[in-house]
Amino acid sequence: MKVDLNSLATSQIALERGTKQVSNGTSSTQAATEDRISIHSESLSVKSLTSQALNSPAIRQDKVDTLQQSVTSGTYKPEASKTAEAMIEQDAK
Repeated sequence: MKVDLNSLATSQIALERGTKQVSNGTSSTQAATEDRISIHSESLSVKSLTSQALNSPAIRQDKVDTLQQSVTSGTYKPEASKTAEAMIEQDAK
């Protein structure tokens, strides 16, 4: 699974533009533009979870090996009713 951190970070940053009245010491005032950026806390959470996902193995080899050994030895006996229930439950989502 590929995660594009650049597009994720960009979507989490809000850029706000506003004007601020600045006095120059005389009776006239000038409008100055100020930029503010706020980074949402969710962005940090997403970055942390993304890092964990990228550091996890894509295939849990220990599970694959155990299942392969069960199938090869003939001890793997899936229950049809449990498989059917799981399929129906997944379809309902």
